[in-house]
Amino acid sequence: MRDIGSNYREEYEASVDALRDDPELDPYEINFLPAYRSGRGPRGAFVNRHGVVIGDHMYASPNSPLELWSTETDPAMMSGDEWVHPYKDIGFLTSDNRAIFEEGRDPQTGADRFQHPDKDVGYAADEPST
Repeated sequence: MRDIGSNYREEYEASVDALRDDPELDPYEINFLPAYRSGRGPRGAFVNRHGVVIGDHMYASPNSPLELWSTETDPAMMSGDEWVHPYKDIGFLTSDNRAIFEEGRDPQTGADRFQHPDKDVGYAADEPST
């Protein structure tokens, strides 16, 4: 039987590295209207100030707080533009965001934006506590 362990792993990692920065392969990239393309930022992957690769198709980085999570991790450290890729973000796939960025529809606003049609999120909110 042939040992393919280390050779296979090296070949696999090399092929993953070759594909990692190809902007055409990202499943989370949408077709922005021209008005939303200018001034967005880099199309390829970038490394933020925490050493985390953003937009590399792998969505896991050895330095990421998500990979090193503990009770001492402050989730606020992962806020801000440096954690979001300007072209490749899972949030772009929502129907609301696709309608805005691909079709030019106005964003949904108002109180109804956060309501669930089949759930009463305010149920028992006005009842006195016991």
